[in-house]
Amino acid sequence: MDLSKSLEYFNPINDVKGAIHVIGIGAMGSRVAELLVRLGIETIHIWDMDTVEPKNITNQLYFARQIGMKKTDALEQILKLINPNLTVIKHGEYKDQVLSGYVFLNVDSIELRYKIASANQTNDKIKAMFDCRMRLEDAQSYAADWSNSKQKVTFINTMDFSDEEAKEATPVSACGTTLSVAPTVVSTAAFTVANFINLVRKQSCDTMIFTDAFAFNVVKY
Repeated sequence: MDLSKSLEYFNPINDVKGAIHVIGIGAMGSRVAELLVRLGIETIHIWDMDTVEPKNITNQLYFARQIGMKKTDALEQILKLINPNLTVIKHGEYKDQVLSGYVFLNVDSIELRYKIASANQTNDKIKAMFDCRMRLEDAQSYAADWSNSKQKVTFINTMDFSDEEAKEATPVSACGTTLSVAPTVVSTAAFTVANFINLVRKQSCDTMIFTDAFAFNVVKY
């Protein structure tokens, strides 16, 4: 893969010392994985147990011809079109498996995100965790350097609410379908991966990024 356009700015081969896990490869996760592979990440773990549905095509990375495929198989297919030499390690449902390196949480359930983050709070094999959440126009991207105890606690505490509470705050259509548009997804994924690059290059990241893709607002901490 020819990385000449970005290698002097970000060298994943030399600078990324750890595995890459993208847990949940729907709207946000599939886009995060794409950006990471375009940066030159050579091995990526992807986690999901769902299949591609017709409604996924509007805001996820998948294509109509992939409807009915397992998302892990479909995303592997796409990512290897970007880099044929990429190593993709596919996983189904997360069930307390040992994690390491950089973890991107994108599963639908906030309770599962909380479980993963809190269960790994003392896991010194993890370097950082990232968590993306979105509504229709606005979104949030959270991050924690796992060597920073204060950041870890803050990161985990942002997830201390139920799936039912999260559902109540999520815009839905008249027939109950969760509303989502691609600009919100793509912009939030980009901010999340940029934050990852900052952490790798500068050993510093923003712990909270709040965005509105249509008002063009960004607030970070």
